[in-house]
Amino acid sequence: MRGVDYYELLGVKRDATASEIKSAYRTLARSMHPDVGGTAGTFRLLQEAYETLNDPVRRASYDGGADRAEKPRPQRTARRPRRTFGDDPNYVPRLPRLRLDDIAWWDGVDPDARIRYLPVTGPERAPTLALVGGWSLLLLAGLAVELSAALLAAWLGLLVASGAVIVVLLRRHIRAHRADRMFAAEFDSSRIFGLRGTGDPENRAQQLTAELCAKYLTRLPGVRVFHGLAWPGSVFEDIDHAVLCGRRLVLVESKTWLPGHYTADEEGTLWRNGHPFRGGATRLAEGVEAFEELLPGVEVRGAVLIYPSRSGEVTTVEQDGQVSPMTPGQFVREIGSWLAQDPATVDREAFTAVLDQVIAD
Repeated sequence: MRGVDYYELLGVKRDATASEIKSAYRTLARSMHPDVGGTAGTFRLLQEAYETLNDPVRRASYDGGADRAEKPRPQRTARRPRRTFGDDPNYVPRLPRLRLDDIAWWDGVDPDARIRYLPVTGPERAPTLALVGGWSLLLLAGLAVELSAALLAAWLGLLVASGAVIVVLLRRHIRAHRADRMFAAEFDSSRIFGLRGTGDPENRAQQLTAELCAKYLTRLPGVRVFHGLAWPGSVFEDIDHAVLCGRRLVLVESKTWLPGHYTADEEGTLWRNGHPFRGGATRLAEGVEAFEELLPGVEVRGAVLIYPSRSGEVTTVEQDGQVSPMTPGQFVREIGSWLAQDPATVDREAFTAVLDQVIAD
């Protein structure tokens, strides 16, 4: 574009290397992208500058532009070299190293906290013990003083009535405690259910997400992780992963897609670098709706977890909505924080409903 120096726009010298140009572009793209406050025109110009200077042939042509008017352009006999994407043809995505200091919810969670089971089927322990203590004090008070016949009759009546109430409460508390123990004995030996991705390279993203959940999210004592789920009424593996904590559920799809900046609109349509993404699809929004119908009262979200399919960087921005594209680090920080609002609760009804959707275990 006339009047714009691509080197000045990127903030690099004219002898900058390809890696320096790429680094400058990535840094500027984070602040100039339309999704983070930049304008579409400026961002397109930034992309044009990067694509020109990153391509050896286009860069040479751009650098020699001042001489083209005076010198005849030599006829090109060699074929234009094919652009390469990444230095390693055998590139394999890996999990990033996350610093625990960058995970805001990490130190606020006690991984050994006592688990609370929902729904509560009997009286809570503390109120029950308080009633027993009050009844004991009433008994001791009556025995410690000499009462008239009328007061003695009233005391005995109150003692018997309150004692009957306490017996009923104790029985309910014992039954509820027994139900919790039976549930814990059957399911609490593991926090992960279902088969994660196999060694097939096509399932690499699923393997990485399984490792991510096991390494970070299981710090929450109430978290239960599921791999390979079907929608209600389906017999196919429609959802890669699900993470449940209390009455909050996140459904996850794991993807290996091209590096770039990903966003999603209100309808769940994915965009890459400001354009509708044609390199892959997700039906996660439909999955969220299906599980909301299955689990009334449970908050359900969807996350498309994206790993780069070649050397490069995937970026996203925090978004409100049912389905959001996320990087692994963003997933741990944001979804972990969302689940950590109630970190030590297991909803038995929600758990069994989600477990029933697991295809294989």
